[in-house]
Amino acid sequence: MTHSNLDAVLATGLWPKTRKAASLGINIPNSERAIFAGTPRYADMLAMSQAAAKSGFEVLWFDDHFSFTTDADLRGAWDAWTLMAAIAAAVPDVQIGPMVACTAYRNPGVIAKMSEMIDDISGGRFILGLGAGWHKPEYDQFGIRYEPRVSQFEEALEIIHGLVRTGKADVQGSYYQANEAVNLPRGPRPEGPPILIGSTGERMLKSLVRYADAWNTGGGTVEELKVKIAKLDAACEDAGRDSNTVVRTVGVAIAGDGNTNDAANVIKGNTEQKVDRLREIVNLGFQHIMIRVDPSTPENIATAAPVVEACYST
Repeated sequence: MTHSNLDAVLATGLWPKTRKAASLGINIPNSERAIFAGTPRYADMLAMSQAAAKSGFEVLWFDDHFSFTTDADLRGAWDAWTLMAAIAAAVPDVQIGPMVACTAYRNPGVIAKMSEMIDDISGGRFILGLGAGWHKPEYDQFGIRYEPRVSQFEEALEIIHGLVRTGKADVQGSYYQANEAVNLPRGPRPEGPPILIGSTGERMLKSLVRYADAWNTGGGTVEELKVKIAKLDAACEDAGRDSNTVVRTVGVAIAGDGNTNDAANVIKGNTEQKVDRLREIVNLGFQHIMIRVDPSTPENIATAAPVVEACYST
């Protein structure tokens, strides 16, 4: 692989201004997974997005999948990118992003162009979340190469980073090429949107440290999260990057009315108990928490408003 710039700049520290040092976002379900009972239509997803904005959430996150295949059945998913564009136009004043977009599903140039368009539609409210994917049946259904996932991701990320940061990329890789490619016209931010990477893998963290502004990891116990944080800190130290320049984000699930999920990682209880758990996570150094309300309905999202208010009031 030929790199255009082996001294590529480290991330710029881009991240939207928030009401508090730690902000709250919410996952808006766009698939037929159990968190939403049935098939969410655009009207449902718009209503949930509007309820989330009214409840005080600062970021709307959308999964990027084609489908979910289990031993029992196959459940579909709506396209995240066209959905984000529509929501960006319809719901003002909140940030919007994929959690996270799989780079293997689209050419990296296409991802950069779509990102620029949504950033313009939203007036600079887009966050570009990226990952290498994990659900092999999705790849198989559409004839997409599954492995080497990380090697493909590394090449795609270098191209995407160049196109959204400087508007240019010249990368001749084994899987992707950008031949003096340009990204024009540019959106409202000359430096492009923040880049977030979701992973705790060693090679993925190396890419994150080099190119990303923010890191996302799944939830867990305090001790499990401490282990994940230590991996990020070690990757930053190895690369000579101040780990404090990486915005740390985490995903958690909160029980809503009608919750039947007995998983230990689902935060349950009254408002005070939920807030205490979220504060515990913030105290680990996380600057953004992405919440999945289970089950997700406009009503359950609206009833999360006291939790959001309490988190922001202290």
